Amino acid sequence: MIQHGPKVDAALASEHGLAADEYEKLCDGLGRDPSYTELGVVSVMWSEHCSYKSSRIHLKTLPSDGPQVIEGPGENAGVVDIGDGQAVVFKMESHNHPSFLEPYQGAATGVGGICRDVFTMGARPIAIADCLRFGNTEHERTSYLLHGVVAGVGDYGNCFGVPNVTGDVVFDDSYNGNILVNAFCLGLAKSDRIFRGYASGVGNPILYVGAKTGRDGIHGATMASAEFAEGSDEKRPAVQVGDPFMEKLLLEACLELMEEDVLVGIQDMGAAGLTSCSVEMAARAGSGVELHLENVPMREEGMTPYELMLSESQERMLMVVTKGKEQKALDIFAKWDLDAAVVGEVTESGKVIVKMHKEVYADLPATLLAEGLKYDRPRKRPDYLDEVAYLTLDSVADPTNLGQTLLEMLAAPNICDKSWVFEQYDHMVRHGTVVRPGQASSGVVRVFEPESGRSKGVAIAAGCNSRHVYLAPYEGSRLAVASAYADLVAVGATPLATTDCLNFGNPEKPGIMWQFAESIRGIGDACRLLETPIVSGNVSLYNETDGEAIKPTPMIGMVGLLDDIDQVVTAGFKEAGHRIAVVGTLAGGLGGSEYLKHCHGIEEGAPVAFDMAKHSKVFAAMLEMTKAKILSSAEDVSDGGLLCCISECCLGGEALGANISLPVLEGRLDELCFGEGPARFLVSYTDENAASVARMASGCGVGLLEIGCVGGRELRVSVGGELRLDEPIDALARAFHYTFERIS
Repeated sequence: MIQHGPKVDAALASEHGLAADEYEKLCDGLGRDPSYTELGVVSVMWSEHCSYKSSRIHLKTLPSDGPQVIEGPGENAGVVDIGDGQAVVFKMESHNHPSFLEPYQGAATGVGGICRDVFTMGARPIAIADCLRFGNTEHERTSYLLHGVVAGVGDYGNCFGVPNVTGDVVFDDSYNGNILVNAFCLGLAKSDRIFRGYASGVGNPILYVGAKTGRDGIHGATMASAEFAEGSDEKRPAVQVGDPFMEKLLLEACLELMEEDVLVGIQDMGAAGLTSCSVEMAARAGSGVELHLENVPMREEGMTPYELMLSESQERMLMVVTKGKEQKALDIFAKWDLDAAVVGEVTESGKVIVKMHKEVYADLPATLLAEGLKYDRPRKRPDYLDEVAYLTLDSVADPTNLGQTLLEMLAAPNICDKSWVFEQYDHMVRHGTVVRPGQASSGVVRVFEPESGRSKGVAIAAGCNSRHVYLAPYEGSRLAVASAYADLVAVGATPLATTDCLNFGNPEKPGIMWQFAESIRGIGDACRLLETPIVSGNVSLYNETDGEAIKPTPMIGMVGLLDDIDQVVTAGFKEAGHRIAVVGTLAGGLGGSEYLKHCHGIEEGAPVAFDMAKHSKVFAAMLEMTKAKILSSAEDVSDGGLLCCISECCLGGEALGANISLPVLEGRLDELCFGEGPARFLVSYTDENAASVARMASGCGVGLLEIGCVGGRELRVSVGGELRLDEPIDALARAFHYTFERIS
């Protein structure tokens, strides 16, 4: 064993992120002290980012099976059958820490990485989404981070050539020191041609393909497994640099290779680079690998085995091909002008052996690395919940000027128009986008079925209300799942399956770990009830700076199917004279609402709970109506409540006004107008379809209340026969568009 670099001891292991007991476990597992290269390999594989050591016991409780599931968690991405011999491959991941340190490259490489996770399974990426969280709009770094992240997401996706079809942007003080950049990608594959990350077949060659390896990104996984503190800017070298044009070549070359009978297994070199993919491919197959690092294409001189194993240079793949067919693979990569080389072979040793110029630098059991560590960390309900769980409105007066309150709400950073963001993304590349950002809460892309000539649609919803999770971790997480489900149903899609990206603070703190466990419990229960299994996902912990954690943010990405693309429904009102109605409950609740936070600075109270027995009937009614093609528009009533939803539907179509008449209900006016709750939909339809809408709602056992009609150039709202709001559409538009003009 060559000891290249400093002598390894507990102090050096600590600098690599290993605790004293973890270093002792490593030495016991090896029966000796590790080499410097081995320490580097183990430190990244046992990091929180790669090993999920704090979350694994909880993640195993999530539902992941279903008749539609082809591949669940454990692979590069999840795979779900959509019929006709087709499957969708999708996943969501975080790139939070890199994006805070270097917003442009951090966000860009986040998009590149999630796209590689999808096409390594044999799928062509057809849609991406981004969920972004920034600090207060007045914070000194928010504008800089916002511009850098949006540019990074847009430039990479646009150059790579995949439409960005949905997502969300939220601002909150808790993200001042730790933003979130969560990227989702969905690809289309043949259901019988799915590729997995297995290093199988003793003697089969291991190929490296893609960009040359440099020193960028070394210890990126370790950096992502620690909270920020003073001096974190020094970690900028751990942020990778991406090249979307290289990734486009890599995509086309890999898809071409997958058409040949050559490939045994393939994996993206993501977090921890060459280390993680070689270890994971060997461990999945129960095999071993031997690597010869002198063959790795390098763009810098004098790179050591330690650096080559830990580099996170982008746009690289590792694959195993059938022995004797490696030249066919190399020829394909040469055609696409990609660096490629045979860098090792599959063995039966069960070990990851790293050599350079015939000298051994690492000799490690693959299972020791892949199984890593597993902790059941202490959990304790945080004390803050005693202060925020109960809502008192004694100091909150009902609005006296409803129009002014509505304008204030439409200008709120978390309600306002986000077109400044999504207009920087290409939505129409590949010509398959049916519903673009801003048209509905979900994006929809067309999937052509060659044999029948039929066009199906795949819908994507992505987001999370972190305030709900902060106030009630279990129920808020259930609501996040129910909200994604509602977003899909509103466009006419039947939900199929879910991916998640779980963003939390330091898991070593019992309060954070309690939040995490409760959130997992809520997600699991909701996905079981709604039959939308979790097929892939990501965990991002240590999202805090100087001890201040972000609000718990379990981002949910959900995918649904439209059997007929013509049944798709968007949110904007279409024509004067159409009737407007609410499907479900008219009023929501004020607990955890955007109204209380934005207008009164209050973050208290339990959000309205998701009731499966009641709310599933509303979902069923909406799906029946959309499939019958009798709705002109549909939108779920969510952040900002009923009046914000009506306003957005006025502005989202032909800029039409509406005349609304609401009944007087027990309770408060602001609760009726701005309250929030699950499974409520605002729909519009023609006179001719009114009877059918009423019949379907009644048949599903859900409420349907007609509240007005589309028309005019004003939004007029009467309550109990008294006119309480009369605002020109132009005034609503100015308020809705103003905020991002100021921020950007």
